[in-house]
Amino acid sequence: MNNQTQNLEQMPQWVCLECGYNMIGEMPDVCPFCGASHDKFMPWDEAEQKYRVTAHDINNDVSQLLSVPKLGLEHAAYRIETDAGNVWIDSPSAFNRDLKPVNAILFTHHHFMGASNQYRRLWGSQVWLHEMDAKHPLVASFDVDKRFNDDFNLYGIDAYHIGGHTPGFTLYIYRDVLFICDYVFLDKSALSFNPYGSQPETLRQVQRIHEIVKSRYLVTVCGYNYVMNFEDWLVALENLIRN
Repeated sequence: MNNQTQNLEQMPQWVCLECGYNMIGEMPDVCPFCGASHDKFMPWDEAEQKYRVTAHDINNDVSQLLSVPKLGLEHAAYRIETDAGNVWIDSPSAFNRDLKPVNAILFTHHHFMGASNQYRRLWGSQVWLHEMDAKHPLVASFDVDKRFNDDFNLYGIDAYHIGGHTPGFTLYIYRDVLFICDYVFLDKSALSFNPYGSQPETLRQVQRIHEIVKSRYLVTVCGYNYVMNFEDWLVALENLIRN
């Protein structure tokens, strides 16, 4: 057994098959995220064998990461390859140690930290999460290296604190790609707001999203489980705002 495997096996970890949430430490009776019973949990090493994190190219720099087969409610993570370093936006729920390393994992919000703690230990990646979300009990067992409060730029990736869906929700833009993740869902051609969190605040803060994206040249939107043309997405967003 090598040192990497020993380090990963120091702490028990479980994956909820209903939602994809990772639980670190002793197995709880129910999933703290979705409430599923413990008979729906799988040890992380068994999940590593069953679920393969699979990359789907979006352009030369960006790919979408999804577990195959689908792991509960897990939303897509995204890999960005920049000249200065490689980054994930959010983290897969399944752990696969043979994935290409990243320098940093930038989270949009705290609901799905995935297996980020294991990838962090394997690769030495820095985990970034807004301070207001990092205080949430769901994050208590996870390592967060950078708790930010303001907008920032890392490796050419622009981060904008939005709030709304969660207090610390942050969107990211790299070149002409917007990473909105699960602030809004897509059903056919229509968008809907994520129903979790403060709806009045979600409605209020979408105006800031609209202002930011209108000021940028964008081509592609990377969402919860979809990738679409920005112009079509913007029309759907403006329809949602009006309604």
